[in-house]
Amino acid sequence: MNMKKWGIGLLCALLLTALAACGGGNDEGEAVSSPSGSAQESPAASPAGEEGAGEEEALQPEAGATLKVWEAKEQIPYMQELAAAFEKEYGVPVTIEELAGGDQGGRLATDGPSKLAADVLTLPHDQIAQAVKAGLLLPNDVFEEQTRAESAEAAVQASSYEGVLYGYPKSVETYALFYNKDLFPEPPKTWDEVVKFAETYTDAKENKYAIMWEFVGYYSYPFIGSFGGYFFGQDNTDANDIGLNSPGAVEGFEFLKSLKPILPMNAADVTYDIKTQLFTDGKLALNIDGPWSVGAFKDKVNFGVAPLPAMPNGNASTSFSGVKSYYVNSYTPYPIAARLFAHFAAGKENQLKNYEMTGAIPANKEAGEDPAIKNDPYVSGFFQQFANSTPMPGISAINALWDPLKAAFVTIWDDPKTDVKATLDSLVETAKTAIASQ
Repeated sequence: MNMKKWGIGLLCALLLTALAACGGGNDEGEAVSSPSGSAQESPAASPAGEEGAGEEEALQPEAGATLKVWEAKEQIPYMQELAAAFEKEYGVPVTIEELAGGDQGGRLATDGPSKLAADVLTLPHDQIAQAVKAGLLLPNDVFEEQTRAESAEAAVQASSYEGVLYGYPKSVETYALFYNKDLFPEPPKTWDEVVKFAETYTDAKENKYAIMWEFVGYYSYPFIGSFGGYFFGQDNTDANDIGLNSPGAVEGFEFLKSLKPILPMNAADVTYDIKTQLFTDGKLALNIDGPWSVGAFKDKVNFGVAPLPAMPNGNASTSFSGVKSYYVNSYTPYPIAARLFAHFAAGKENQLKNYEMTGAIPANKEAGEDPAIKNDPYVSGFFQQFANSTPMPGISAINALWDPLKAAFVTIWDDPKTDVKATLDSLVETAKTAIASQ
């Protein structure tokens, strides 16, 4: 990129920002609103779409800038160190205020327009659609190209809305395959391997089972997405297109049904508590679960974590995933400093520091290749599985699917005479009715 052109563009942007600060608001200093009612984007973001080289070095925070950042309790010690490092580099004081992750979106909606919200906050990806529609977030525009290049693709997708990147991906989570190393020195790579092992290992009378997972949509998604099925169209944004009775979904459910002999239990009997106890006792060889369960097995089981087994059609198993990202409040009086902080916090080294202090799994691709992650017998498996994941839908229509989908899973699993296609057709009609009434 022509650095002279960049310098001129930046200068113009900063001048526009200064002019906006002098006369862009009303007498009470409230944010200028667009015709849609959302806060108007800061002109300081004008380099969007330009090459990323040199942006962090060229940008300087506003004079006198101070920042407030919301963060969950378990992240506070890490964020305090991060804030001190940012202030040392940029001269901007940062105050960390504790607020549970699930509460930040709601607080932003009420406190953003009144200028009481944090300048930077963390949101799970399924909350950003509502925040964007309300005009509460600034796009990740200045650092967009760099963020896209450095972050896992699924993390970028999850941090975007209608093709626009808003987030600075911070951490990821998904489920993967916990395997008992005393029974599987190396994890199975395919479901065929699992089935063959189960034929000689599973014994219901002895309470021994090859593999378990919970029969809910979240954990059973691999039997949908890995065969070309889907929840909603247009990358899970179109509630008018439900793909749970598509040919791929039908194929996946038929395969699921074929696995009943290796797990001869009714679906309702496969609970988190039961499979956790069986895995702890060494009677469950393979357990599909998430990073939140690692602590339950440490020092109790000789286990590792690996990607889910590949499906019979040769496709990798696609899991659902969640992504947490930093976001910039559109009402912040310091949009440059806030962008700089979000980008700084989401950098490779800081994601590795976060992993070291809290166990958060990085969204940064290079961080995922770092020896600290690759040599971790647990985290590396989740990171590898995340590469084959689909962000859980963030639209409200998802709430209309969970219960009928679970009912369909249970019916198809428990009754071998169930017509899979007819059951899925009924599921979709039930979901459409529920969505229409939302």
